[in-house]
Amino acid sequence: MSEAPVLELGKYSLGVGDRFAHQAKAQLAACAKAAALGVTVIPVWNKSNREHNVVGSEPESVRKAADEAVRQLGWKQPYHVDADHINLASVDRYLESSDFFTIDVASAIGQRSDCVDAFVARHPELTGKPRIDGIDEPPSITREQVAAIADKYLHAAEEAGRIYRHIAQQRQGRQFVTEVSMDETDAPQTPVELLVILAALADEKLPLQTIAPKFTGRFNKGVDYVGNIARFEKEFDDDVAVIAHAIGEYNLPSKLKLSVHSGSDKFSIYGPIRRVLQKTGAGVHVKTAGTTWLEELIGLAEAGGPALRLAQEIYAEAYDHREALCEPYAAVIDIDVRRLPSPDEVRLWTSGQYVDALRHDQTNPSYNRALRQLLHVGYKIAAKMGDRYFRMLEECAEPISRNVTYNLFERHICPLFLAGR
Repeated sequence: MSEAPVLELGKYSLGVGDRFAHQAKAQLAACAKAAALGVTVIPVWNKSNREHNVVGSEPESVRKAADEAVRQLGWKQPYHVDADHINLASVDRYLESSDFFTIDVASAIGQRSDCVDAFVARHPELTGKPRIDGIDEPPSITREQVAAIADKYLHAAEEAGRIYRHIAQQRQGRQFVTEVSMDETDAPQTPVELLVILAALADEKLPLQTIAPKFTGRFNKGVDYVGNIARFEKEFDDDVAVIAHAIGEYNLPSKLKLSVHSGSDKFSIYGPIRRVLQKTGAGVHVKTAGTTWLEELIGLAEAGGPALRLAQEIYAEAYDHREALCEPYAAVIDIDVRRLPSPDEVRLWTSGQYVDALRHDQTNPSYNRALRQLLHVGYKIAAKMGDRYFRMLEECAEPISRNVTYNLFERHICPLFLAGR
């Protein structure tokens, strides 16, 4: 693996999505606040192919916004631009502007590989009770179980290898971070499955920096985690132990770490994640992609006047087109339409009422989880407004940037990485 074009990712990193490429400086300011307190959190600006297509942007816009924010704030630490959730069909448009590639192979899970028997024969160490430091009760794994797991995941690992090699060939020695994503699927991967997956990815010679499995529970967009928190903590702890074991067993990169996708606003599991990191010394990558767009809306609402009316109009359009907006995100949202206020009601709201309904403060009785999820997927409405929306972002830059920085630092970075602050 030493010959691979590896770009090492920092111990703690945060995926900071920005639908409209206006908040990079405000996002970076949150990382700068952490750095001033002695904790380096590497920003990774990410925007998926779907989001580029919806907004009508190109990957170069993300690189330009990130570079300009770094220049303005004098950021001296590393930073990255992520080609988020790419595959062979979409990756080429990112090759020049990105240096972080999230290889999404969830759609390949369950497809048959012709190499299952050879994989099982090559990995006798997976059967029996492999001793994994950090897991008190070693899992008992039969040869048949290894074969069944490989039957489900081996083709996906092979596809990740094909995509990685394509990127490496096209970039001709230019370094990049490699992440493999298997989170957008129905069933979570157990720690035993993760071990088999890592063995398969090692066989593909991937210089893996992060891996995004699907965890137990629901990771709906922009709202808190739904599930058994104690079970999640044990699973996360076991996955960290599995990764440490696989690093030694399969010569994977020493800084390999877990990635938590749809990690924005998962407030109830930030404490468990932090405890595991403190106990083990592991790192983590957390993606907080959609949070910034919602903070833009909050900033517009706070500004009042025409900006509030624009935010109200966006909600009305999202409400009227809710089925089409929600369909692509059906697996990662859970909206109770009975909880959605009518557009006529929202048009009468004050700034405070709009902000209280949208801001993710579960102690506020006016917080509306259904409204927040609908607006989360409603960025297409703002995209169609084009310059009209962008001009309002410029006019309301102060309240928007203040909300973006506060939310990212106080509500994400601090509970994850700055315990006891």
